[in-house]
Amino acid sequence: MKFLIVDDSPTIRVMLSNIIEEEELGTVAGEAVDGSEVYADILAEQGIDILIIDLLMPNRDGIETIREIAPFFRGKIIMISQVETKDMIGEAYSLGVDHYITKPINRCEVVNILKKVSNQLQLEKSLTDIQKSLSFLTNHSQKKSPERLKHSTQNPIIQSGKNILYELGIIGESGCKDLLDILAILSQLEKGGVRETPSLKDLYEKVVDKRLGHSSPQQELKKEIKAVEQRIRRAIHQALQGIASLGLTDYSNPKFEHYSSSFFDYTQVRMKMFELEGKIQDEYGHCRINIKKFIQALYLEAKS
Repeated sequence: MKFLIVDDSPTIRVMLSNIIEEEELGTVAGEAVDGSEVYADILAEQGIDILIIDLLMPNRDGIETIREIAPFFRGKIIMISQVETKDMIGEAYSLGVDHYITKPINRCEVVNILKKVSNQLQLEKSLTDIQKSLSFLTNHSQKKSPERLKHSTQNPIIQSGKNILYELGIIGESGCKDLLDILAILSQLEKGGVRETPSLKDLYEKVVDKRLGHSSPQQELKKEIKAVEQRIRRAIHQALQGIASLGLTDYSNPKFEHYSSSFFDYTQVRMKMFELEGKIQDEYGHCRINIKKFIQALYLEAKS
């Protein structure tokens, strides 16, 4: 906490400074001998958190000073004075004073009040920070682009597909984008009345056509179709390996029981498990996988 002490008595200023520093309540950022030296812009510039100000001063007293700065100062104000008139104290509180300390100064009273005010100020700052964070998150959510909102509304199957691919442990694989595009294509075909799954070749072509368009050179299209096939094959093989590894660790795991039979040919899962155990070797580098079955299972699960 940063303090500013305003009092025409050097003794009082020294006493208060010593209390603040010895009790480690904060730092004394400045001192003033009269209220005429205190203005809201100066307080803001110095980053003052707590203003300790005397009531009676020769040029501009504490009441006039508080009346001047109160509308702009966001910190806490503590007034000190030997005056104990109820009307004067009441006026001070009505202008925004948080605490009133009577002279002669009692060290314990000063410490307790400064600690109480500091804690209150820290709590208020924390609440303000939380409100700003919530406001930012709300505004950020409201500024979400209409197209993105439209996309998330029209393609819930994509989010569902992402969750499944995450379950399979391949959400970071490059082939995931191709698989999600295929889900969107199958969903669109079903809306148009086509329920039969197209051939893999047709699906790959539709994915590439969606990305590159009809106007792309034929050679480039063929190259990308082949790349799509390879990416999808690698991603599915990675999923197969993950499921097989899970089966070796926990054969009764619900995830293994579900995906090993619905997304893959179970015999291939067993072969992969044997391969991971070192009981057999895969002559071709990869277990043969049924890509179409995987895509059909992924689509049905994402829909449900």
